[in-house]
Amino acid sequence: ENRIAEESSKVDRRITEEVARLENRIAEESSKVDRRITEEVARLENRIAEESGKLDRRITEEVARLENRIAEESSKLDRRITEEVARLENRIAEESSKLDRRITEEVARLRTQISDVRADLIRWMFVFWVGQIGVLLGILFAFFRR
Repeated sequence: ENRIAEESSKVDRRITEEVARLENRIAEESSKVDRRITEEVARLENRIAEESGKLDRRITEEVARLENRIAEESSKLDRRITEEVARLENRIAEESSKLDRRITEEVARLRTQISDVRADLIRWMFVFWVGQIGVLLGILFAFFRR
Protein backbone atom coordinates (compact mmCIF):
# COMPACT_ATOMS: atom_id res chain seq x y z
CA GLU A 1 0.00 0.00 0.00
CA ASN A 2 2.86 2.31 0.77
CA ARG A 3 4.28 1.64 -2.59
CA ILE A 4 0.93 2.28 -4.26
CA ALA A 5 0.56 5.44 -2.23
CA GLU A 6 4.09 6.48 -3.21
CA GLU A 7 3.49 5.63 -6.82
CA SER A 8 0.11 7.30 -6.66
CA SER A 9 1.70 10.37 -5.13
CA LYS A 10 4.46 10.31 -7.80
CA VAL A 11 1.81 9.99 -10.50
CA ASP A 12 -0.16 12.83 -8.89
CA ARG A 13 2.97 14.98 -8.72
CA ARG A 14 3.88 14.01 -12.22
CA ILE A 15 0.34 14.79 -13.42
CA THR A 16 0.44 18.08 -11.53
CA GLU A 17 3.84 18.90 -13.03
CA GLU A 18 2.63 17.91 -16.50
CA VAL A 19 -0.58 19.89 -16.02
CA ALA A 20 1.47 22.87 -14.83
CA ARG A 21 3.91 22.41 -17.72
CA LEU A 22 1.04 22.08 -20.19
CA GLU A 23 -0.71 25.12 -18.68
CA ASN A 24 2.54 27.09 -19.01
CA ARG A 25 2.93 25.87 -22.56
CA ILE A 26 -0.70 26.69 -23.31
CA ALA A 27 -0.20 30.13 -21.75
CA GLU A 28 2.96 30.63 -23.82
CA GLU A 29 1.30 29.39 -26.98
CA SER A 30 -1.79 31.49 -26.21
CA SER A 31 0.48 34.47 -25.70
CA LYS A 32 2.28 33.70 -28.97
CA VAL A 33 -1.06 33.29 -30.78
CA ASP A 34 -2.35 36.55 -29.24
CA ARG A 35 0.82 38.36 -30.33
CA ARG A 36 0.57 36.84 -33.78
CA ILE A 37 -3.12 37.75 -34.04
CA THR A 38 -2.30 41.27 -32.82
CA GLU A 39 0.55 41.51 -35.36
CA GLU A 40 -1.67 40.18 -38.17
CA VAL A 41 -4.50 42.53 -37.20
CA ALA A 42 -2.05 45.46 -37.11
CA ARG A 43 -0.56 44.38 -40.47
CA LEU A 44 -4.02 44.02 -41.99
CA GLU A 45 -5.13 47.37 -40.54
CA ASN A 46 -2.02 49.00 -42.05
CA ARG A 47 -2.71 47.33 -45.39
CA ILE A 48 -6.36 48.41 -45.22
CA ALA A 49 -5.23 51.96 -44.41
CA GLU A 50 -2.76 51.90 -47.34
CA GLU A 51 -5.34 50.49 -49.74
CA SER A 52 -7.92 52.96 -48.49
CA GLY A 53 -5.43 55.79 -49.05
CA LYS A 54 -4.69 54.50 -52.55
CA LEU A 55 -8.39 54.24 -53.31
CA ASP A 56 -9.02 57.75 -51.94
CA ARG A 57 -6.20 59.13 -54.10
CA ARG A 58 -7.49 57.27 -57.14
CA ILE A 59 -11.04 58.46 -56.52
CA THR A 60 -9.77 62.02 -56.12
CA GLU A 61 -7.77 61.73 -59.36
CA GLU A 62 -10.73 60.25 -61.22
CA VAL A 63 -13.08 62.93 -59.90
CA ALA A 64 -10.61 65.65 -60.95
CA ARG A 65 -10.19 64.03 -64.38
CA LEU A 66 -13.95 63.76 -64.84
CA GLU A 67 -14.49 67.34 -63.68
CA ASN A 68 -11.87 68.51 -66.20
CA ARG A 69 -13.56 66.49 -68.93
CA ILE A 70 -16.96 67.90 -67.98
CA ALA A 71 -15.50 71.41 -68.09
CA GLU A 72 -13.93 70.73 -71.50
CA GLU A 73 -17.13 69.25 -72.91
CA SER A 74 -19.14 72.12 -71.44
CA SER A 75 -16.85 74.69 -73.07
CA LYS A 76 -17.05 72.78 -76.37
CA LEU A 77 -20.83 72.78 -76.17
CA ASP A 78 -20.86 76.48 -75.28
CA ARG A 79 -18.66 77.27 -78.29
CA ARG A 80 -20.82 75.12 -80.55
CA ILE A 81 -24.01 76.72 -79.27
CA THR A 82 -22.48 80.17 -79.78
CA GLU A 83 -21.42 79.23 -83.31
CA GLU A 84 -24.86 77.80 -84.10
CA VAL A 85 -26.60 80.88 -82.69
CA ALA A 86 -24.35 83.14 -84.76
CA ARG A 87 -24.96 81.02 -87.86
CA LEU A 88 -28.71 81.07 -87.29
CA GLU A 89 -28.68 84.82 -86.65
CA ASN A 90 -26.79 85.32 -89.94
CA ARG A 91 -29.26 83.10 -91.75
CA ILE A 92 -32.19 84.96 -90.19
CA ALA A 93 -30.60 88.26 -91.26
CA GLU A 94 -30.08 86.95 -94.80
CA GLU A 95 -33.63 85.62 -95.03
CA SER A 96 -34.96 88.86 -93.56
CA SER A 97 -33.07 90.92 -96.14
CA LYS A 98 -34.29 88.60 -98.93
CA LEU A 99 -37.82 88.98 -97.63
CA ASP A 100 -37.45 92.77 -97.43
CA ARG A 101 -36.15 92.89 -101.03
CA ARG A 102 -38.98 90.67 -102.23
CA ILE A 103 -41.58 92.74 -100.40
CA THR A 104 -40.07 95.90 -101.88
CA GLU A 105 -40.13 94.34 -105.37
CA GLU A 106 -43.72 93.16 -104.94
CA VAL A 107 -44.83 96.58 -103.66
CA ALA A 108 -43.15 98.26 -106.64
CA ARG A 109 -44.78 95.74 -108.99
CA LEU A 110 -48.18 96.34 -107.36
CA ARG A 111 -47.73 100.11 -107.65
CA THR A 112 -46.92 99.67 -111.32
CA GLN A 113 -50.01 97.51 -111.82
CA ILE A 114 -52.17 99.97 -109.89
CA SER A 115 -50.90 102.88 -112.01
CA ASP A 116 -51.53 100.79 -115.16
CA VAL A 117 -55.08 100.03 -114.01
CA ARG A 118 -55.61 103.69 -113.19
CA ALA A 119 -54.45 104.72 -116.66
CA ASP A 120 -56.78 102.11 -118.20
CA LEU A 121 -59.68 103.37 -116.06
CA ILE A 122 -59.03 106.98 -117.07
CA ARG A 123 -58.83 105.94 -120.72
CA TRP A 124 -62.13 104.03 -120.51
CA MET A 125 -63.73 106.86 -118.57
CA PHE A 126 -62.63 109.27 -121.31
CA VAL A 127 -64.06 106.96 -123.98
CA PHE A 128 -67.31 106.72 -121.99
CA TRP A 129 -67.51 110.54 -121.54
CA VAL A 130 -66.81 111.13 -125.20
CA GLY A 131 -69.54 108.61 -126.03
CA GLN A 132 -71.94 110.28 -123.61
CA ILE A 133 -71.14 113.73 -124.95
CA GLY A 134 -71.68 112.41 -128.51
CA VAL A 135 -75.06 110.93 -127.50
CA LEU A 136 -76.09 114.13 -125.69
CA LEU A 137 -75.08 116.26 -128.67
CA GLY A 138 -76.99 113.92 -130.94
CA ILE A 139 -80.08 114.22 -128.71
CA LEU A 140 -79.68 117.98 -128.52
CA PHE A 141 -79.27 118.28 -132.31
CA ALA A 142 -82.28 116.12 -132.82
CA PHE A 143 -84.30 118.16 -130.33
CA PHE A 144 -83.28 121.54 -131.71
CA ARG A 145 -83.75 120.54 -135.26
CA ARG A 146 -87.26 119.98 -134.86
